[in-house]
Amino acid sequence: MSDRHGPAHSGDDLPRRAFSRGMKLASLPLGLAGRATVGLGKRVTGLADEILSEQAQRRTAEHVFSVLGQLKGGAMKLGQALSIFEAALPEHLAAPYRQALTKLQNAAPPLPVASVHGVLERQMGADWRERFVEFDDAPSAAASIGQVHRAVWKDGRQVAVKIQYPGAGDALRSDLRHLSRMAPMFKVLQPNFDVKKITVELRERLLEELDYELEAATQQQFAEAFRDDPLIVVPEVVHASGEVLVTEWIAGRPLSEVITEGTQDERDAAGLRLATLHFSAPKRAGLLHADPHPGNFAIGEDGRLVVYDFGAAARMPGGMPVQVGRLTRLTLDGKADDVVAGLRGEGFVPPGLQIDAKAMLDLLQPMLEPIAGEEFQFSREWLRKESTRLTGQGSEAAKLNKQLSFPPSYLLIHRVTMGSIGVLCQLGATAKWRSILEEWLPGFDDPEGTDPNR
Repeated sequence: MSDRHGPAHSGDDLPRRAFSRGMKLASLPLGLAGRATVGLGKRVTGLADEILSEQAQRRTAEHVFSVLGQLKGGAMKLGQALSIFEAALPEHLAAPYRQALTKLQNAAPPLPVASVHGVLERQMGADWRERFVEFDDAPSAAASIGQVHRAVWKDGRQVAVKIQYPGAGDALRSDLRHLSRMAPMFKVLQPNFDVKKITVELRERLLEELDYELEAATQQQFAEAFRDDPLIVVPEVVHASGEVLVTEWIAGRPLSEVITEGTQDERDAAGLRLATLHFSAPKRAGLLHADPHPGNFAIGEDGRLVVYDFGAAARMPGGMPVQVGRLTRLTLDGKADDVVAGLRGEGFVPPGLQIDAKAMLDLLQPMLEPIAGEEFQFSREWLRKESTRLTGQGSEAAKLNKQLSFPPSYLLIHRVTMGSIGVLCQLGATAKWRSILEEWLPGFDDPEGTDPNR
């Protein structure tokens, strides 16, 4: 079987054996940013010419896509993450990766039809066909650990049926043991990340994604919170079991298409809706959608942002931590001493480390440029500039940044925020971003009155 996703692989499951998957991952090049961190010389913006050759980059990009796409699971998740973070890389490095890695957001080799039917029979019973009026054997989309089929439920509703790849659990656990070798890519972009802590966080989130019943509960919680919302829509859950999830089918224009072909107005509207989801969901749903890559979003016929895939979510029953909003506003207001004290209290400033308060503002304020004024346009150029400022050799901001810690409790929030910013930069979206924070981010509108230490 083959379709627009590419040729089907043989067999009825993911490559399961840890050795086999490990060897495939080992075949990947270390990656440009990784090479910069392990001694091939210059920082990411000044690598040797032979590493930068366009042909070599294209071959590398296609190889990464091929291996990660075949392995799916955690490996494909990494590919999706890389396809977002490429916005922070210099254009001459990013271009070959953009085309190859973006494919991972919507495509992967499909399962054979017999495997699809086998999962449905195991999860829904031998009479599974009686649940559907129609079922399309050809997948309409691929996810990291499953694929989606279009169908008509027994009550006549158009539905999306997500089926987990057989062996996905074994594959994920295997990937998590091998993918740490690619951590240097993230070390360049975020030098303070503690790889061990990130691995723990990533492992917890990815293993959660294996449980489609948990995902169903999360999705329904989002659907109820955003029901009848003018900007955002979440498909309702129809049926769930451990490895099969049936939800309403809500079609839309893929966000990846809006990024590449949309008008400025369309990209602005998409960005506004994405940012609104990010900041309002913790307060409205008690949850944070934790997988912000373009393949998980579309623009519906009514103009609303359609949100898919709720396997990765952060539980925030009390909403976003109030200190996030408070410290953001204090930084914008130039309250340097209060900012340092607040960061120290949250664990960003290690005990005993003396910090120049003005230097801290110099580090943080440029990051907040999108909300410093009334309106701002995100761009790849802005993100690359910030990445260079925060990681460049000799940069004062980089020197200070490397002295700071990163509390485990903020890792997921930071990762999701960075992922969302990466998508906004791909969109080149313009909006009044500050107004979204004023409405939805606790502590932002009243930084003095929400300090828990007062």
